[in-house]
Amino acid sequence: MGHVNLLKNNVQYYRDLNQTFSTASVYKPIIDTPHTPDKDSSKDIKDIKEQIINIPNVLTMSRIVATPFLGYLVVQEAYTPAFCIFVAAGMTDVLDGYIARNFNQMTVLGSALDPLADKLLVSVLTVTLTMSSLMPVPLAAVILGRDVLLILASLYFRYISLPPPKTFWRYCDVTNATVKLHPSNISKLNTFLQLTLIASSLAAPVFGFVDHIALQTLWYLTGTTTIASGVGYYRNRHQSVEILQDKMKH
Repeated sequence: MGHVNLLKNNVQYYRDLNQTFSTASVYKPIIDTPHTPDKDSSKDIKDIKEQIINIPNVLTMSRIVATPFLGYLVVQEAYTPAFCIFVAAGMTDVLDGYIARNFNQMTVLGSALDPLADKLLVSVLTVTLTMSSLMPVPLAAVILGRDVLLILASLYFRYISLPPPKTFWRYCDVTNATVKLHPSNISKLNTFLQLTLIASSLAAPVFGFVDHIALQTLWYLTGTTTIASGVGYYRNRHQSVEILQDKMKH
């Protein structure tokens, strides 16, 4: 009997020992495994990265690439090809907006790149058309002056909205979205009038209406809305510029 009892005690001992190790194996991952943040912790990331390669942004970049070539054509007085290319550029402007809105391809970069492409196109052609005596100097000064101020303001807001560390490479990183622009209605009207004015100025020597009263009327309308949009941007700057950093958790 003594041997039987000893055998039973040994079996019970190993059962208890096995249960102890089994219990430890259950709790070990909880104790030893380091804490990993859940999915919501991604909100703590300061930088907002976005996919920037899409059709609307490629179309916008095509306008930027075409701008110097258009300016060269105007200086060379090749108004017919310049007019045709400008019309094609205007079609890409309409198309990229349509695709972005209807196919869920809107990006923060696109919201900044699209007006920048328009301003670059307008500025270059304003200078070259003025050099060719197809646009009055005072109107060109108003258009260029407002655009320079808007570009400087955009660079400033980009800087103050960039989370630390503020480095040159992070400042130039276009995938790091920090500011979103909201153009006003008067600014949209002004952009339309500016593009219409440039198209008309390019077409004027081709179709022979350089001194037409309708073209001169368009000068005054464009100048007035350019000034009004500039003042509107200044007065409503807090509504026109959205700092995305305000939505980030530090």
